[in-house]
Amino acid sequence: MVGVHAIYNGTVILAKDAVVEVTQREVQFGFSTYEALRVIKGHAVHLEDHLTRLENSCLGIKLVHPFTKQQISTWVYDLIEKDAIQEASLRIQLYGGTQPQLFVLASALLSYPHTHYTQGVKAITFLGERLYPSCKTGNLLLNYMALEEARSQGCFEALLVDRHQKVLEGTRSNFFAFKEKNLYTAADEQVLLGITRDRVIKAARQLGFSVIFDAPAKEDIAGGLYDEVFISSTSMAAMPLSRVDDRLFPGPFEKTLAITKLVRGWELDD
Repeated sequence: MVGVHAIYNGTVILAKDAVVEVTQREVQFGFSTYEALRVIKGHAVHLEDHLTRLENSCLGIKLVHPFTKQQISTWVYDLIEKDAIQEASLRIQLYGGTQPQLFVLASALLSYPHTHYTQGVKAITFLGERLYPSCKTGNLLLNYMALEEARSQGCFEALLVDRHQKVLEGTRSNFFAFKEKNLYTAADEQVLLGITRDRVIKAARQLGFSVIFDAPAKEDIAGGLYDEVFISSTSMAAMPLSRVDDRLFPGPFEKTLAITKLVRGWELDD
C-alpha cells in the first residue's frame, strides 16, 4: 500500500512519523531542496537524472549534506520494496542545517483525465520571477500565489512572466510554444532544468522540429503568433493548453500529443 512507510536519513519509518520541527531555522526559512518522480512497474523513472538535479540544486543554494546519490538511490528502492510499490508519485525532500534531514515519501500516482490531453487545459499569466530559477528549492511562495490565482479563475496552471514580459515557465511545469516547425522555450539559465523538459526537447528534435531557446513574449501569445502551446512536467509529460488568458488554442494538439507519446514511451528505458 502506497504511503505506509517513509525513509528518514536511510531508515525506514512510518509515514506518519516523517515530520520536521517547526522551530528549526532551516524549516522556518525554507532552506530545502526536493525532487518529485514517478514509480512505474516498480521502477523509479529517470532516478539518476533526478538525483543529479537534486545535487545541483543543493550546490546552487549551498546546502551541504553527507548523502550520496548511491545512498539515496538505495533508499528509494528500499521504500519501493518495503511497501511493494508498483505505481506511485515519489518525493525526495532534503532540509539543510547542521544535521541535514532527508525524507523519501510515496503517495498515489498523480495522473490527469484523458480530456486534459484531448481538449487541453486553461492557464493564466502571472507577473513574477523565481529566486534561483535553476534550483528546485522549498521557496515556493510565488508558485503558490500564482497557482491559487489560476485556480480562482478556473484555470489549471499559471505561467510566470518576467520583467521583460517574457513567459518563462509554469508554477509546476515548463512552458513551450510551437510556431510551424519551430518550438520555442526559455533559455536554460532562466528556468528550472526539468527532467521531462529534456525529453520534450529530445522528442521535438526527433520529430523534426527546430528548438529555439527564446522565451515567448506575452504579447505574441496574446496576438496569435503561436499555433500550439503546452506545459510539461514529470506528472504531465506534455499537456496542451487550450487557452492562455483570453487567447484560445482550439487544438487538435497533434504536435503536443506526438511529444507526449514519445516522452511516456521512454519512461522505462533507463
